[in-house]
Amino acid sequence: MQLDSSTQSSSIRQKLSRTALALALLEVPATAHADSGPTTQFDITTLFYGEQSRTDIFEPMVRVSRLFPDGQSLYAQFGLDVVTGASPSGALPSGEIQTTTGSSGRILTIPAGAIPMMNFQDQRFGFDGDWHKSLSRFFTSDIGGHFSRERDYQSLGINGKMSVDLFRRLTTLTFGGGYNHDSVFPTGGTPAGLSDGTIISNQGNPKQVKNFMIGISQVLSRKWLFGFDFSRTFENGYLTEPYKVISIVDPVTGIPVSQLTDKRPDARDRTSLLFSSAYHLSRDVVYLYYRHYWDTWKLQSDTFDFKYRHELGSENGTYLEPHIRYYHQTPAEFFTVGLVEGDPLPEFATADTRLGLLKTMTLGTTLGFHIFDNPSLWTIRAEYIRQIGDSYPVNAVGIQQTFDLSPPLNTFAVVVGYSFNF
Repeated sequence: MQLDSSTQSSSIRQKLSRTALALALLEVPATAHADSGPTTQFDITTLFYGEQSRTDIFEPMVRVSRLFPDGQSLYAQFGLDVVTGASPSGALPSGEIQTTTGSSGRILTIPAGAIPMMNFQDQRFGFDGDWHKSLSRFFTSDIGGHFSRERDYQSLGINGKMSVDLFRRLTTLTFGGGYNHDSVFPTGGTPAGLSDGTIISNQGNPKQVKNFMIGISQVLSRKWLFGFDFSRTFENGYLTEPYKVISIVDPVTGIPVSQLTDKRPDARDRTSLLFSSAYHLSRDVVYLYYRHYWDTWKLQSDTFDFKYRHELGSENGTYLEPHIRYYHQTPAEFFTVGLVEGDPLPEFATADTRLGLLKTMTLGTTLGFHIFDNPSLWTIRAEYIRQIGDSYPVNAVGIQQTFDLSPPLNTFAVVVGYSFNF
């Protein structure tokens, strides 16, 4: 199967895009409250994201919000992702030089002992919109939509939620859901799963995503706010990564002799629990988050997040917000380092390390400030992310050599934001 510079990876970009969007949204300042008349607010953010010797992302984003005196608000958000770099193909390193030939005839040479990589580049355009409206004194509603397009992936979705305030507005219940209709159309065609790359279709592959959530937030005191969210997501359709491969190794020498394509189930149910807390000190605010996630692929994860907003000035609104995040993930049940030649093939298999054991530690800080007496707010966030995979047993698939399949990966991200209203 070809893995050259023209090869794209939709799931790589999806995950990186989500990471980039999450980082960027951390920098979008809180929307200003409407006064006697409508207010228009512009939030502009630019993300610079770089993985050590791998993927780079440049993502500018513009969000326009219109707030009305009656509590209604409309917003539209436009984003562009420019993604370039390389990602592990899933194939095993070898003690010998590996040479593969792509469908375009390009010869790829992988040095002995090096992790096989695939190069890619793409641009993604996305649009999101939302309408927020107060239905009564205690009820509010939101309805929104989403569209994004890239070279081999398209997503179209809608979402909505309803909130109700109870017990003198000390308790808020929120219910919501969404639906996405996506299409995956791999460059070069869709390969058969667990095959040598045989193309079985040149048509788009449908994918449906449905999600539901219920949440509650509770004011525990004048300074303490606590929240809990429960969400379920159901994915159906084409969930395989068409550009990832799995090495087949010789049972005697342990040397990779061939490779097969990735194959994953066509359904995945996800569940997550999120606990959040915000406590207002005399001037500063402490934020704590914990999220537990599991799915029907037997992958589980835990996320701990801590932020401390420290006000640097009593009048000018300057603040510093340090951030610490820890993430731990267990592997999917069909994750494997490789397959042994001659053994029966499993129903599903992937060597994608993003579905393997994974740990990340994030350290960062945000600086928010105004220039002179201008009410416009600038924010700058810098993040350092350390990613560590698993040192898989060398005898897991009869491999005789010792290779570090998931070396520590350093990632740096900077988000610059600017917000103003009139």
